[in-house]
Amino acid sequence: MRYVIALDQGTTSSRAVIFNEKGEKVAAASREFEQLYPQPGWVEHRPEDILNSQLEALKEAVEQSGIDVNDIEAVGIANQRETTLLWDRKTGEPLANAIVWQCRRTAHLVDRLVKDGLGSIIRDITGLIPDAYFSGTKLQWLLNDIPGARDRAIRGELCFGTVDSYLAWQLTGGKAHVTDVTNASRTMLYNIHTQQWDVRLLRMMDIPPQLLPTVVDTSKVIGMMKKEILGREIPIAALAGDQHAALFGQGCFESGMAKNTYGTGCFLLMNTGAKPVVSKNNLITTPAWRIDGKMTYALEGSVFMAGAIIKWLRDEMGLIASAAESEEIALSIPDNGNVYLVPAFTGLGAPYWDMYGRGLIIGLTRGTGRKHIVRAGLESIAYQTRDVLDAMALDSGLTPSLLRADGGASQNNFLMQFQADILNTRLSRPNMVETTALGAAMLAGRAVGLWDDEALRALDGGQTEFTPTMDGEQRAALYRDWKRAVKRAMNWVEA
Repeated sequence: MRYVIALDQGTTSSRAVIFNEKGEKVAAASREFEQLYPQPGWVEHRPEDILNSQLEALKEAVEQSGIDVNDIEAVGIANQRETTLLWDRKTGEPLANAIVWQCRRTAHLVDRLVKDGLGSIIRDITGLIPDAYFSGTKLQWLLNDIPGARDRAIRGELCFGTVDSYLAWQLTGGKAHVTDVTNASRTMLYNIHTQQWDVRLLRMMDIPPQLLPTVVDTSKVIGMMKKEILGREIPIAALAGDQHAALFGQGCFESGMAKNTYGTGCFLLMNTGAKPVVSKNNLITTPAWRIDGKMTYALEGSVFMAGAIIKWLRDEMGLIASAAESEEIALSIPDNGNVYLVPAFTGLGAPYWDMYGRGLIIGLTRGTGRKHIVRAGLESIAYQTRDVLDAMALDSGLTPSLLRADGGASQNNFLMQFQADILNTRLSRPNMVETTALGAAMLAGRAVGLWDDEALRALDGGQTEFTPTMDGEQRAALYRDWKRAVKRAMNWVEA
């Protein structure tokens, strides 16, 4: 039996998942790491926490599996996107903490670009809506904030990368400074049409091109993992942003197929084929992947807070003892008691793109209890997904008859049923929900010849389906009040 390892480096934890050649999960291990909030609206990770947690998870998964490392064909990397790192090209030492995708510290830099009339240029070149979410202004901030950093970058002494690039550099011992098209496209520096770093955008943000990684295919051997990690060199054969890996892992190979990942954030992607679809409804046009030099594009709607809401209810508010308890509580009451929670803790993503929105709970009465707030938190995930899917249908002219769901929060049966109800669309959840890891493994396995395209399509471990049961009048009333609540949460922070 041959195996592929997926390194799934996420926002709150690093996972390693081992798959056999049948696409079955053999073993998995995970390590959480600390989230840093140095100022309101700022989010950071220690780069060493990202690397060490990923290595620990990798070694534990291999030990747990009992497999012979000589039978490991390849390693694939899926990663939290937009998170920005800057490190010394010789030593590998980071110059600062990683600025996480959720961080809003560069909102003023984005505002300046837009006020200078550059918003439409950025949109046309990158497919992105200018926002502090993306890496470009994060890198600009680091170069501005760290004394001497820009001069060192010009001299070629520094490396910039998103998490995939940082892990690839570290795992290969500094031999590979690369990123793939899916991650490059999230920087607000990459031209998705010419498939090159864009000189004009680099000039806009005063970013020296010398520190940028080489952009490669999503499924490609980019180097060998150092022998000292597992005892032998192993090909690193895929790099993919986590949401693109999940789209691939869900088997969304045809135009019009869509998936939604319920992770820390909520990310809905629809395959649009060989040509990019320009969004008129505040969605992102993005590469889905590039394989054998051929690009497949997607539309994406990014929701900043999804599973993170459940974590917030548990850790910050103390309303639940565990994530699993949220389902039990939501099912114990007949409705939300007219309570709505808008989780704009770090602003609002698609289709609103409001960097200055903030969280809100509205509809409280004397009879409101913790159960209503917990249920409102879960329901907000489903409402945000509908916001995105409605915009996607308007842009593409395509309405999926089935939405594929994955990610940790998709294990919540209340949420999945409510999602099907509020969308009035069938929803399927794979029995093996780690589709991000599976996608990274599939892309890596393809690169080393373990699977061809036909074999990839055959990797299906079964599904659980949720069918809408809510009547139309109730659906319309609930969604109408959600939109009212969102309107009140917007533009809270003064620019």
